[in-house]
Amino acid sequence: MALASLFTPTLIPLPTTSTFSKPHSSVPSFSSRTKKRCRIVRSVAEDREAVSMSENRRVLEEGSSSSKADIDVARDSDDIFTGRAINATIVLGFGAFAVTKLLTIDHDYWHGWTLYEILRYVPEHNWIAYEQSLKANPVLAKMAISGVVYSIGDWIAQCYGGKPIFEFDRARLFRSGLVGFTLHGSLSHYYYQLCEALFPFQQWWVVPAKVAFDQTVWSAIWNSIYFVVLGLLRLDSFTDIYGELKSTFWPMLTAGWKLWPFAHLITYGVVPVEQRLLWVDCVELIWVTILSTKDV
Repeated sequence: MALASLFTPTLIPLPTTSTFSKPHSSVPSFSSRTKKRCRIVRSVAEDREAVSMSENRRVLEEGSSSSKADIDVARDSDDIFTGRAINATIVLGFGAFAVTKLLTIDHDYWHGWTLYEILRYVPEHNWIAYEQSLKANPVLAKMAISGVVYSIGDWIAQCYGGKPIFEFDRARLFRSGLVGFTLHGSLSHYYYQLCEALFPFQQWWVVPAKVAFDQTVWSAIWNSIYFVVLGLLRLDSFTDIYGELKSTFWPMLTAGWKLWPFAHLITYGVVPVEQRLLWVDCVELIWVTILSTKDV
């Protein structure tokens, strides 16, 4: 029995499947690494594509803005050229018309005249024609003179202000000429007659008194009318008109005292009543040039 127990085989339990199973590892499998790498590559590709699209969009926007700028520059160049052509036509056409009218004042009597005789009588006969127009219609003649002088004066002021000769502001020139034609000529005609009625004396103090009255009362009235009407023609608001008048009234009045008292010694002391506006308008051409080159 004892021997039998010695030779009896002992059953050793075999390890189960779970004992020999491979433990789980923390290293990812090959397929998972491949999928992750594909996702990274795809993400990089999408980022590059987005950057490329953004760059293309930026280039297109820059090209579009550049083309718009080029179009605007070309359009501005065309507008400047058209404006110059129109202005040149106005200046040259008006100049040619004026010179032709002045030189051909005696064209009905040119038969047998030499060139010297034609040019010799041009100033005298134009002056005679001007005096005849003053007698026939003094107000209209003075309106025409003031309209022309104010237009030329504004053109000179713009040119001296820095604008090229054929790039002046046509609307501004038209407004100034319109004010000169409709108001300055007619009002000046009646003002000089009123001034003679107010000072009907022949004493030495009459001329200084007229100059003082002109440079205070009349200048204040006319400067106010001029700036208000120009503002209305520009369609400015009443607030802007009042502000401009308030800021320029006193400087303009005192600036005139640098020139006009001396000019008006001739106006009221030498020039006849009917010829005064022509003399004053000629001085106006000098005055607007001075104003355009200096701060007053």
